[in-house]
Amino acid sequence: MPRLEEVANVVLRVPSILLLDMLYKCNIDSFTDHLKARTEDMLFKYKYVIWNIYYLGHIVSIVVLLLPLGHIIQLYLHVLCALLLYMGHQIVRDYVREEAQYGYDGLLFLDSPALNRFVTALTSQIIVSTLCAFLMRTQRVWMFSAHLLPLLARAFSVPLDWLFTVSSISMIITGAEVAIFFFANLFVPYRLARTAYREIMEIEVTELYRLMAVGVSLWHGFAVPVLFSVFWFVLFGVQLIGNVGTITAVQQGPLIYILTSVSECCASPYSLLGLTFVVSYTALGLLNLCKFYLGGFSALQNHNVMHRGVTEGVTLLLLALQTGLLDMAALQRCFLLLIILFIVLTSTLQSMSEITEPVLLGLGASRNKSVWKHLRGLSMCVFLLIFPVFMAFKISQFFHMDFWLLILVSSCILTSLQVTGTLLIYCLFMVEVWRGSALPALDEIVYYVNGVCRVLEFVVAVCVVAYGAWESLWGEWSWLGASVIIIHSYCNVWLRAQAGWKSFLLRQEAARKINLLPRASAEQLQEHNDVCAICFQDMTSAVVTYCGHIYHGTCLRKWLYVQETCPMCHASIKPSMANQMAAAGDAQPQHDQQQPTEPQPHPSEQPPRPEHSHQEEAQGSQGDGVHVTHRTCDEFKTNLTNSQSNFSKGGPQNLHFGANGDSQGVGEQRPSQEKRKDVVDETQELRDAD
Repeated sequence: MPRLEEVANVVLRVPSILLLDMLYKCNIDSFTDHLKARTEDMLFKYKYVIWNIYYLGHIVSIVVLLLPLGHIIQLYLHVLCALLLYMGHQIVRDYVREEAQYGYDGLLFLDSPALNRFVTALTSQIIVSTLCAFLMRTQRVWMFSAHLLPLLARAFSVPLDWLFTVSSISMIITGAEVAIFFFANLFVPYRLARTAYREIMEIEVTELYRLMAVGVSLWHGFAVPVLFSVFWFVLFGVQLIGNVGTITAVQQGPLIYILTSVSECCASPYSLLGLTFVVSYTALGLLNLCKFYLGGFSALQNHNVMHRGVTEGVTLLLLALQTGLLDMAALQRCFLLLIILFIVLTSTLQSMSEITEPVLLGLGASRNKSVWKHLRGLSMCVFLLIFPVFMAFKISQFFHMDFWLLILVSSCILTSLQVTGTLLIYCLFMVEVWRGSALPALDEIVYYVNGVCRVLEFVVAVCVVAYGAWESLWGEWSWLGASVIIIHSYCNVWLRAQAGWKSFLLRQEAARKINLLPRASAEQLQEHNDVCAICFQDMTSAVVTYCGHIYHGTCLRKWLYVQETCPMCHASIKPSMANQMAAAGDAQPQHDQQQPTEPQPHPSEQPPRPEHSHQEEAQGSQGDGVHVTHRTCDEFKTNLTNSQSNFSKGGPQNLHFGANGDSQGVGEQRPSQEKRKDVVDETQELRDAD
């Protein structure tokens, strides 16, 4: 039943939109100009009545369109009941005419033809009354039996001249019933609107959010996209069937005939909105077909907002409003609609390339061995590479170059450029698979390939914006055209330039941080004896972070594009004073081991010492300071070595990270950065005192 209610919610609202579309196409001015009357006063009254009927039709259509589903069903049931009553009165009136022509006013059972006519009319009237009672869900059948009065009068042998009077009286009774019911329910839409307004005002939110909530509720409650799509298909079907046998349809051919019918079905705002939703659903179907072709049924579960055909529908609507599609003649509207549909098709191809790119690159990077998947991805890329170029070539031959045609050609070029970059990167991945080993500087090559493609896209976008600005300044200028240029400049020029510059700065900053890190020696790599924690590949060259972890330089640089912390312990990669002091403390023992001991000066060359006690105190303090400094540096180096050994043996679970991000072995205590700094400062003071 819920599905039946959804269908009824759409189907029962379509006649209201059809009536609005018919009223929009009616030329009231032309109709009133052809009216004729005896006096000018009567002509003015006729025009006044016609214009009131015109506006009343709009109001009634909008009210019926906005009614809840239950009230719409009741309205259609009452309309159907009224039609049945009208049909019953027509049957009775025809019966009375036949009796008057027959001229027999005696008893019915004495004349067989008269009896047969009476029985037939009575049976039909009983059926009509029963159906009306059934539709109104009542057992009071007598309320819908006023049209039976002429038959009852004929059964009692009332003269034939009186039957017409009785028939008119029955029609007056039925009309009075309909009028009473109409005036009793005249203010139902007002009461519904007042109730809805009270419910909306009771929501304690801001005015803007309240309006948005009402809009979203109406959008989903009335199923606006499906409603206007069904309306447009009904209009299109009527247009096709109505002109299918004409000479014009035969001469045009099937393709031109269909395109002409489509252009005829977008001559009003309502039909244009319906065509917008139809194009949106068509684009969604093509994108889903592309997903299914590349990945099967599982790929259809990916509901990307940007790949739901919304962009294509909005593009059609904006271009139609910009170019004045509704105000054009039929032939001009047909050719302009063809160009707009080509632009929408290029947008759909762009979305298809965005769907294909991650799928194909994922196959190359994951080393998938399914030949059929690779063929599907490559065939889709070849199609997206050739078809846009072919379409741009054909369009440029048939139409004169202007701003909108330039957008079409530029979109085709951008799609082909993106697909070319995707194929180049895929080929690099496949070469790496065939080699069996990683390509040197693959990341750099991929970056430069993407960079060249983005630069070319940026140049094309700048050319389009420049041509559009020049045409707006020196050609036909409009607010909508200027807004399209502004949006195009922001989305396709400014945002692309900003994203490219940000990517370049991130890459330079990551390279600078990698260059500041020390390189791992052969002894450290041999002692580490493990793979890179990022790419899980063997390491022949690596860098050492300030927290003591070892990675490939290229792998760590890719990581730094995302965040500036160690992948293992999340310690900061940024160089700081503490990190530099730790590195200096690590290098001090090696310097002391390699540098020979300085010779002691001759006793005669030594300066005189004031007192023996002060000399011993200074020497003792200096010796203690040097001993403490060497002990601190040796302990730091030992702990760093133990941390690396524990990591290589047991992984990150054997490490304990201190409060400052320093790696420690389980059960070990390392001096903090503040303690080492205090020891170094104290040693420096003793040296200065000496």
